[in-house]
Amino acid sequence: MNLTIQLEVLPEPQLVFASGQLGVDPRVMMARYGAADKSPGKDIRLAIVGATSEVQLARQWLVHLNLMSAAHEKNSRRYRDWPGGQHAFGVAFTVDDRFVRIVDQNRLEMALQNPAQVSRFEELLDLFDSRIQSLFGDVRPDCILVCLPDELADLRISNPKLSEVERAALERLQDEEESQQLSLFQPSPEELAAAEELRTQAEDLLFRTFYRALKARVISQPNAVPIQVMRRDTFLRPTGEGHSNATRAWNVATSIFYKAGREPWRPSGLPKNTCFIGISFHHLKRREGDVVYASVAQAFSNEIEPFALKGATIPRDQRRERQPYLDQTQAANLIGDVVDKYEALSGMTPTRIVVHKTSMYQPEEEMGFRSIAHTRVPVCDLIWIRSTALRLVRKGMQEPWRGTLCLIGEESFLFTMGYVSWWNEYPGPYIPAPVQIGSCGQTDLRQRALEILALTKMNWNSSEGIGRYPITLSFAKKVGMLMAELPEDQIPNPSYRFYM
Repeated sequence: MNLTIQLEVLPEPQLVFASGQLGVDPRVMMARYGAADKSPGKDIRLAIVGATSEVQLARQWLVHLNLMSAAHEKNSRRYRDWPGGQHAFGVAFTVDDRFVRIVDQNRLEMALQNPAQVSRFEELLDLFDSRIQSLFGDVRPDCILVCLPDELADLRISNPKLSEVERAALERLQDEEESQQLSLFQPSPEELAAAEELRTQAEDLLFRTFYRALKARVISQPNAVPIQVMRRDTFLRPTGEGHSNATRAWNVATSIFYKAGREPWRPSGLPKNTCFIGISFHHLKRREGDVVYASVAQAFSNEIEPFALKGATIPRDQRRERQPYLDQTQAANLIGDVVDKYEALSGMTPTRIVVHKTSMYQPEEEMGFRSIAHTRVPVCDLIWIRSTALRLVRKGMQEPWRGTLCLIGEESFLFTMGYVSWWNEYPGPYIPAPVQIGSCGQTDLRQRALEILALTKMNWNSSEGIGRYPITLSFAKKVGMLMAELPEDQIPNPSYRFYM
């Protein structure tokens, strides 16, 4: 059988910065023109929560956010000097003494020494949570920095809420998930990590991690402020090890700026009034004693802030080919809820919805999704995106370029990671693998690939401006991890700012 292979390097999607300036590299553009929401004079007020020693380190290091710092990494095209908060964002990052909360060192040490694993975990949560919640008053900071020592940043315990039967069922699912990962042809460590980003993880329910439980406590509050968890090695690194202060300042400042309610950059090429929706599934523990799947929809658009909505819970056995799916009513209700939320936020009905999913669409899902499109939205594209073991090697030493679209017969592969021309570098240790994309129904896959590529640039947790997966799916992972900590009947805070 002869296969036709076609290759095309798609143009890198541009981003919008201050004064409508367009560019592909956030660090270059913000250093030159400033962030999209650059509003001089509006400082960002930071709170700090932690033990005395951690708070002192944080306050000393945070000075770097307001000063220029030189990058010392080898590739100066990728790692840019940090110009200071006023220049890049039009703000100063300030810490007022009234927004500093010291965690009692004696109580912290006593809690850490508690031999009972579960009570130690809860004591530590209560200790930090009480200090954080004391900041949710009428006069409040824009973002709260929670400084965790290494033993807390890495702390995790077995989930005590699981019965032995539930634990055994989840462990079987975890083995199944890992076997799916290993079914990739000779997967590299990078590919295994990439596949893990998209799969439903039983481990999220098998174990409780401290930083995740703390974030869940915060978003449970009706008047919460977004938090930024900070590890000691952000502030204290030996000279010459790891990223420079400039690079750390770029990343920390970008994340805080967004969590404080401002946008560092916006997409340029995405069509107007289009709602991009990621559908994902996560393990959930029911109060009556059962492990189920929870469905979640993540939405992104030019017109609104990204948000997430929880859908129906699904029995563990509602699966095909080892993948959970929605029945027709569940699919219709979930998309209907997204359209309602979009209308409430933007004041209009979307003219098009694009659904992203990491598994093939079941007939029930297609009928449910399209039923909403037929009654409320003129156009609906159903796109699936999944990991693949395909390799493409260029002649010579250079890796495939980011944005390479490879058509092999009827199948389409998109390199969201690869050689980055404006950095003159491939930012990865292994040969890049693309994602495979396809559709349920007729659509222009080249246009869908351009949209996916643009959505990979919308992760404000980093200042680099590229990612492996579109925000519709990378957002899902963060939401799902926190949902395992929330009660079944609790509606998650919809704002993306709380999950970053």
